[in-house]
Amino acid sequence: MTRRDAVKLCALGAGALWPGVSRAAEPAMFPVRTITRGPKHHWFGYYDKLQFDPTQRYVLGMEVGFEHRPPTADDEIRVGMVDLKDGDKWIDLGSSRAWGWQQGCMLQWVPGSTEEVIWNDRQDGQFVSHVLNVKTGKKRTLSKAVYALSPDGTWAIGTEFSRIQNLRPGYGYAGVDDPHENVKVPKDIGLYRVDLATGQASQLFSLADIAAIPLDGKSVLDNFHWFNHLLVNTDGTRFTFLNRWRAARGDRQEMAARGFVTRMFTANADGSDLHCIDASGETSHFIWRDPTHITAYTKPAGQPFGFYVLEDKTGKIERIGEGRMLANGHQTYLSKGNGQDWILCDTYPEGPERLQTPYLYHVPSKRRIDLGRFPSPKEYVGEWRCDTHPRSSPDGNLVCIDSPHGGNGRQLHLIDVSGAS
Repeated sequence: MTRRDAVKLCALGAGALWPGVSRAAEPAMFPVRTITRGPKHHWFGYYDKLQFDPTQRYVLGMEVGFEHRPPTADDEIRVGMVDLKDGDKWIDLGSSRAWGWQQGCMLQWVPGSTEEVIWNDRQDGQFVSHVLNVKTGKKRTLSKAVYALSPDGTWAIGTEFSRIQNLRPGYGYAGVDDPHENVKVPKDIGLYRVDLATGQASQLFSLADIAAIPLDGKSVLDNFHWFNHLLVNTDGTRFTFLNRWRAARGDRQEMAARGFVTRMFTANADGSDLHCIDASGETSHFIWRDPTHITAYTKPAGQPFGFYVLEDKTGKIERIGEGRMLANGHQTYLSKGNGQDWILCDTYPEGPERLQTPYLYHVPSKRRIDLGRFPSPKEYVGEWRCDTHPRSSPDGNLVCIDSPHGGNGRQLHLIDVSGAS
């Protein structure tokens, strides 16, 4: 049987083609295999982390015993990996008490390593990170939590998760109070860099440093500022981050209703040569396409909301996916072709059945290929929603998503996209 035949039969509901092929999302466009199972719930979180090891045998995930409420300081999750070559066996690696539904505990493979993973935790009243060798079991603990790693796996950048939790609950961690809770622009916390070998951390700039930069010639100092969504570029020369602010604090519901303003900056790996690449106030999800271009969902001045390629330090922008990538999603690039031909993205729940659709967008031909439509029950909303956050394997032939469509809570599902062309 050819791959094309297999894909066609799966679309008709041929569940025996691949072990564990899902029928809950029929009609499936590509074979779907559920690789975790209940009664516990499993997910990975954000779309811009390395979930697959370089050999593509192991897939990282997190495990928890409840859903549909925010995590508290006492809620612990397990971290582990699925062995795709041993019956999708779950291998427990450790635990974390520093996590959220959207981004988990920043669990990810250290880039380039077939043995080391890293994740955030809470110890002795502080947020830390653990680096574990999954083969030897040797673990070392770094004094700071991490957000994003360099592509060579030697350093990371991070920010204060207590500050994020204070101003955007669900993206920070419970358990450590923000010591600057009522300070709008703290001077002694900000964005830091961590050496993964030594654990040495150094602050690159403070919240006060960035908040002091006017927006359109107007001061933004009279607001509560925080940093969010840090990411290093593809060759480790620069990184990007979001500077966000809101005029007032409040409880979870009040802050969710009020919203916030966002601008995106880039900087050299040492924090120098700071540049505001998107001052629109609307920057949402993004990914580095290459060392000098970021693909982001945003609304540039005078332009509609959409996906745009932003060139670092030049001000040049280019619309991408018009008429095909219709709404905000979570985008990355597949390694197929030249690494810029295929974009992997998804949708939020759509229609009365709340269908989430991960898809591929072929840039040269402007074609969109839907990978499946997965219903998300109405309970999955707000802070504990379950976005699919699609992540691809190193060779670009497998996609892993988080989804509760199978009736067993959120679980990890593997989609074979090798037939996409």
